[in-house]
Amino acid sequence: MTEALDALAPYRLAREPFYQASADEVERFEAAFSQRLPLLLKGPTGCGKTRFIEHMAWRLQLPLVTVACHEDLSAGDLVGRWLLDGEGTRWQDGPLTVAARFGAICYLDELVEARADTTVVIHPLTDTRRMLPLAQRNELVHAHADFHLVVSYNPSPMARELKSSTRQRFCALEFSYPEPEREAAIVAHESGLELARAAAIVGFGLRTRRLQGHGLDEGASTRMLVHAAALQVAGLSVVSACCMAVVDALSDERGVHEALVAALDASF
Repeated sequence: MTEALDALAPYRLAREPFYQASADEVERFEAAFSQRLPLLLKGPTGCGKTRFIEHMAWRLQLPLVTVACHEDLSAGDLVGRWLLDGEGTRWQDGPLTVAARFGAICYLDELVEARADTTVVIHPLTDTRRMLPLAQRNELVHAHADFHLVVSYNPSPMARELKSSTRQRFCALEFSYPEPEREAAIVAHESGLELARAAAIVGFGLRTRRLQGHGLDEGASTRMLVHAAALQVAGLSVVSACCMAVVDALSDERGVHEALVAALDASF
């Protein structure tokens, strides 16, 4: 027990993360967790997937081990490796192994970005076996009762597709940007900006999202709108804040940039 507490101490949330539900996603997550069914969160960048999983970890009083996946992520980065120090060699569990061994939610953010050979490592944890083979250590880790695997990805036209052999192992929760009134409340809460001004920034964000497919892969995310609101709180004008957080951040392509500036002019 002491070993588990020590291993998971860095992954325990110190305070409740703010999250405003859009539908029944909380109930759906709790149902999947009750059956320990692996879960796929899918939706556009910055729409609240990571905040949602943080909220659920707090709600369930479980540690949250988060891994930001990328193309250089190796199987060893996830499961662990042998290390050499002054006392010889010692094994160090990777984040996935820590979560499985001691009982935590393991969140693999943007799983599709990881190498294919790395993705295969999670397969034995996603079925009834719930086990993680550590070939380098000749050990078979049977997942703790509290272990829950959650992954996310952004199914945009420019993103790599998640392989069917992996995808079909998961239940899925689809996310999108909140309704404007709810999004304005989120932006106001996260930034400290008054609600009416936050609603105006959200209105601009909606204009940018209408440009999706017209030279723009995705419009402004909720995260970007929070950044714009925070810059306004810091003293910038709303136009300068939105230009810095959204217009100049979204695209360098001249035609798209001009369209974003036009959307900004129309909003303010």
